Amino acid sequence: MNIKIDDLKGSEIFELLQEHLQSMFLHSPPESVHALDIEGLRKPEITFWTVWENGELLGCGALKELDAQHAEIKSMRTASRHLRKGVAKNLLKHILEEAMRRGYKRLSLETGSMEVFEPARTLYANFGFTYCDPFADYVLDPNSVFMTREL
Repeated sequence: MNIKIDDLKGSEIFELLQEHLQSMFLHSPPESVHALDIEGLRKPEITFWTVWENGELLGCGALKELDAQHAEIKSMRTASRHLRKGVAKNLLKHILEEAMRRGYKRLSLETGSMEVFEPARTLYANFGFTYCDPFADYVLDPNSVFMTREL
Protein backbone atom coordinates (compact mmCIF):
# COMPACT_ATOMS: atom_id res chain seq x y z
CA MET A 1 0.00 0.00 0.00
CA ASN A 2 1.24 3.45 -0.93
CA ILE A 3 0.04 6.39 1.18
CA LYS A 4 0.49 9.83 -0.33
CA ILE A 5 -0.65 13.40 0.17
CA ASP A 6 -3.47 14.06 -2.28
CA ASP A 7 -4.50 17.30 -4.00
CA LEU A 8 -8.17 16.23 -4.12
CA LYS A 9 -8.37 16.72 -7.89
CA GLY A 10 -8.74 13.16 -9.16
CA SER A 11 -12.05 11.59 -10.14
CA GLU A 12 -11.32 8.56 -7.95
CA ILE A 13 -11.12 10.64 -4.78
CA PHE A 14 -14.20 12.62 -5.78
CA GLU A 15 -16.14 9.35 -6.07
CA LEU A 16 -14.81 7.97 -2.77
CA LEU A 17 -15.70 11.17 -0.92
CA GLN A 18 -19.18 11.11 -2.49
CA GLU A 19 -19.58 7.53 -1.21
CA HIS A 20 -18.38 8.70 2.21
CA LEU A 21 -20.84 11.60 2.39
CA GLN A 22 -23.74 9.48 1.14
CA SER A 23 -23.00 6.89 3.82
CA MET A 24 -22.79 9.52 6.54
CA PHE A 25 -26.18 10.99 5.55
CA LEU A 26 -27.66 7.49 5.28
CA HIS A 27 -26.65 6.58 8.84
CA SER A 28 -26.82 9.93 10.64
CA PRO A 29 -29.31 12.80 10.78
CA PRO A 30 -28.10 15.83 8.77
CA GLU A 31 -27.31 17.89 11.88
CA SER A 32 -25.00 15.12 13.10
CA VAL A 33 -22.97 14.72 9.89
CA HIS A 34 -19.54 16.27 10.38
CA ALA A 35 -17.86 14.85 7.26
CA LEU A 36 -16.25 17.45 5.04
CA ASP A 37 -16.77 17.80 1.31
CA ILE A 38 -13.85 18.33 -1.08
CA GLU A 39 -13.80 22.10 -0.58
CA GLY A 40 -13.85 21.65 3.18
CA LEU A 41 -10.87 19.30 2.92
CA ARG A 42 -8.86 21.82 0.87
CA LYS A 43 -8.36 24.14 3.84
CA PRO A 44 -4.74 24.98 4.71
CA GLU A 45 -5.03 23.45 8.20
CA ILE A 46 -5.90 20.05 6.69
CA THR A 47 -3.52 17.47 5.22
CA PHE A 48 -5.29 14.85 3.15
CA TRP A 49 -3.89 11.42 2.24
CA THR A 50 -5.01 8.69 -0.09
CA VAL A 51 -4.04 5.02 -0.02
CA TRP A 52 -3.26 3.30 -3.34
CA GLU A 53 -2.27 -0.15 -4.51
CA ASN A 54 -1.62 -1.15 -8.12
CA GLY A 55 -3.15 2.11 -9.35
CA GLU A 56 -6.38 1.61 -7.39
CA LEU A 57 -7.66 3.94 -4.66
CA LEU A 58 -8.18 1.98 -1.45
CA GLY A 59 -9.02 4.71 1.04
CA CYS A 60 -8.41 8.17 2.44
CA GLY A 61 -8.00 10.14 5.63
CA ALA A 62 -7.06 13.60 6.84
CA LEU A 63 -5.41 15.42 9.71
CA LYS A 64 -6.78 18.82 10.75
CA GLU A 65 -4.70 21.07 12.96
CA LEU A 66 -6.86 22.54 15.72
CA ASP A 67 -3.93 24.32 17.39
CA ALA A 68 -0.19 23.76 17.82
CA GLN A 69 -0.84 21.00 20.38
CA HIS A 70 -4.03 19.33 19.15
CA ALA A 71 -5.18 17.82 15.83
CA GLU A 72 -8.25 15.98 14.62
CA ILE A 73 -8.62 12.95 12.36
CA LYS A 74 -11.11 13.62 9.56
CA SER A 75 -12.58 11.74 6.60
CA MET A 76 -11.24 8.27 7.30
CA ARG A 77 -12.80 6.06 4.65
CA THR A 78 -11.98 2.71 3.08
CA ALA A 79 -13.43 2.04 -0.36
CA SER A 80 -16.21 -0.52 0.06
CA ARG A 81 -14.39 -3.02 -2.21
CA HIS A 82 -11.36 -2.96 0.09
CA LEU A 83 -12.83 -3.33 3.55
CA ARG A 84 -11.01 -5.59 6.02
CA LYS A 85 -7.72 -5.49 4.13
CA GLY A 86 -5.88 -3.29 6.65
CA VAL A 87 -6.35 -0.03 4.75
CA ALA A 88 -7.69 1.97 7.71
CA LYS A 89 -5.18 0.40 10.09
CA ASN A 90 -2.23 1.36 7.88
CA LEU A 91 -3.56 4.85 7.27
CA LEU A 92 -4.29 5.46 10.96
CA LYS A 93 -0.76 4.35 11.82
CA HIS A 94 0.56 6.80 9.20
CA ILE A 95 -1.56 9.67 10.57
CA LEU A 96 -0.45 8.94 14.15
CA GLU A 97 3.20 8.96 13.09
CA GLU A 98 2.72 12.26 11.26
CA ALA A 99 0.91 13.83 14.23
CA MET A 100 3.80 12.84 16.51
CA ARG A 101 6.35 14.10 13.99
CA ARG A 102 4.56 17.46 13.97
CA GLY A 103 4.72 17.60 17.75
CA TYR A 104 1.02 17.45 18.56
CA LYS A 105 0.29 16.40 22.13
CA ARG A 106 -3.26 15.17 21.50
CA LEU A 107 -5.16 13.63 18.60
CA SER A 108 -8.98 13.53 18.66
CA LEU A 109 -11.85 12.47 16.44
CA GLU A 110 -15.61 12.36 16.10
CA THR A 111 -17.47 9.34 14.77
CA GLY A 112 -21.00 8.03 14.86
CA SER A 113 -22.59 6.36 17.87
CA MET A 114 -24.71 3.95 15.81
CA GLU A 115 -23.90 0.26 15.33
CA VAL A 116 -22.65 0.79 11.77
CA PHE A 117 -19.75 2.84 13.23
CA GLU A 118 -18.69 0.09 15.67
CA PRO A 119 -15.80 -1.13 13.46
CA ALA A 120 -14.40 2.42 13.39
CA ARG A 121 -14.72 2.82 17.16
CA THR A 122 -13.02 -0.55 17.67
CA LEU A 123 -10.17 0.41 15.35
CA TYR A 124 -9.58 3.67 17.23
CA ALA A 125 -9.79 1.95 20.62
CA ASN A 126 -7.22 -0.61 19.44
CA PHE A 127 -4.88 2.32 18.73
CA GLY A 128 -5.26 3.74 22.24
CA PHE A 129 -8.08 6.23 21.71
CA THR A 130 -10.50 6.62 24.61
CA TYR A 131 -13.91 8.24 24.83
CA CYS A 132 -13.96 11.90 25.76
CA ASP A 133 -16.16 14.98 25.89
CA PRO A 134 -16.75 17.05 22.75
CA PHE A 135 -13.73 19.08 21.64
CA ALA A 136 -13.16 22.08 19.36
CA ASP A 137 -16.57 23.28 18.06
CA TYR A 138 -18.42 20.01 18.67
CA VAL A 139 -21.33 19.80 21.12
CA LEU A 140 -22.91 16.84 22.88
CA ASP A 141 -24.93 14.84 20.38
CA PRO A 142 -26.49 11.40 20.91
CA ASN A 143 -25.44 10.50 17.35
CA SER A 144 -21.76 11.33 17.91
CA VAL A 145 -18.97 9.75 19.86
CA PHE A 146 -15.76 11.62 20.66
CA MET A 147 -12.43 9.92 21.18
CA THR A 148 -8.95 11.19 21.98
CA ARG A 149 -5.43 10.01 22.53
CA GLU A 150 -2.39 11.60 24.13
CA LEU A 151 0.68 11.42 21.90
